[in-house]
Amino acid sequence: MKFEDKKIKLWSQLGQRAAFGLACLELEKLYPNLLILTSDVSTSAGLDRFRKQIPEKYIEVGISEQNLIGVASGLASEGHNVITTTFSPFQTLRCCEQIKVNLGYMKNKVCMVGLASGVVLGSLGYTHCSIEDIGVLRSIPNISIISPADVRETIKSIVAALSHSESVYIRLTGGSNNPIIYNEDYEFKIGKAIRLKEGKDLTIYTNGSMVSVALDVRSKLLKNNIEAEIINVHTVKPIDEETVKKSANNKRLLVSIEEHNCIGGLGSAISEVISNIDINSKLIYFGLQDSYTSSGDYKYMLERNGLTPELIVQKILKNIN
Repeated sequence: MKFEDKKIKLWSQLGQRAAFGLACLELEKLYPNLLILTSDVSTSAGLDRFRKQIPEKYIEVGISEQNLIGVASGLASEGHNVITTTFSPFQTLRCCEQIKVNLGYMKNKVCMVGLASGVVLGSLGYTHCSIEDIGVLRSIPNISIISPADVRETIKSIVAALSHSESVYIRLTGGSNNPIIYNEDYEFKIGKAIRLKEGKDLTIYTNGSMVSVALDVRSKLLKNNIEAEIINVHTVKPIDEETVKKSANNKRLLVSIEEHNCIGGLGSAISEVISNIDINSKLIYFGLQDSYTSSGDYKYMLERNGLTPELIVQKILKNIN
């Protein structure tokens, strides 16, 4: 499924959330058995056009996320290709037991799209932030987890999820004016990481909103004659062990950068892989701290958690030397 560059640029200005909803109009043409279920987020998810133009394929369950998963799993068991969506903490934690039982245990296949994950809604407090979603779902069998880097990868993730053999959770991060990482079409596979940049000194593993940050970090490190390899680990589960192991060899330092709790997310998944190989490289984590601190806007939340390029570079230089 390909989209014109003009459309990608427009959707990138709107952000991953709106792009998801607009892309669903195109997805419906490819998947005649597609159904979309939401919990009162048609506008937030960019699904207003879909709701009005194709009402027979849109089901609004209201603010009842546990019911959202129950209805979705039932429809999936009858052969429908089902997408559910609401804000990330409600898509995952509020209905965790239903995800475990109906999707993980019973193996009904649903594509879950978590809106505004991470701390982009920091001004609303940690009830609306999502720093735990990967850590929680990663421990449930039969659930794949994707954190796309930009709008193009968001769409590719959904297409891949609809054809995948098991349920998939797609974690959308960042706000409007979403940076474009992929300027051209490329091959996307669930479970296959993508090497964005080569580098002999260190490897940075990242995904989601932090991919653009990692690329900025790399540019700043080059000024210190340090070359960083950048790996977009868009699929946290199943993680691409082969690429992680290969990129960890003969590096002075390994780095993980994610908009998620440092515990249980990408960094933890990376450490689980490299603990099984014989290397001397140290792995340092950049992510959201394991605490519920004061809230604020997106920029403030990232700065408070040390997720700006400048703060990341400072810590890397300290550790690599």
